[in-house]
Amino acid sequence: MADSTRQIGRQGENAASDWLIKNGYTVTARNYTSPHGEIDIIAEDEKYIVFVEVKYRKNSVHLSKYGRPVRAVTSAKKQHIISAVKHYLNANPTSKRPRIDVIEIISTQEANGFVSLSIKHYKNAFGE
Repeated sequence: MADSTRQIGRQGENAASDWLIKNGYTVTARNYTSPHGEIDIIAEDEKYIVFVEVKYRKNSVHLSKYGRPVRAVTSAKKQHIISAVKHYLNANPTSKRPRIDVIEIISTQEANGFVSLSIKHYKNAFGE
């Protein structure tokens, strides 16, 4: 992954982590790597251990070209995430219920130079 792409991804993950914390979650891990793939964020609330895939579009040009960020979670990507979640849970048993979420972030550069973020949290995104 190119440095600029990695940096943009990290910006999205930072924004998603901040959003989760502000909404009552505890972020326990970021960029968890398994033989099956990576989980962007692992967070918890009282009931769930939540595995979060972050999808980020830097501006409306990318949005019109590539579509909504959540659409980038293909069936192959879902399978990698599910396998990584199983790997994590086998290595780290918990009594909490697992859930896979997607956080979609779209940034927009305003005329005054301010960057605004639109964040949408898709809970139980895979319906499992």
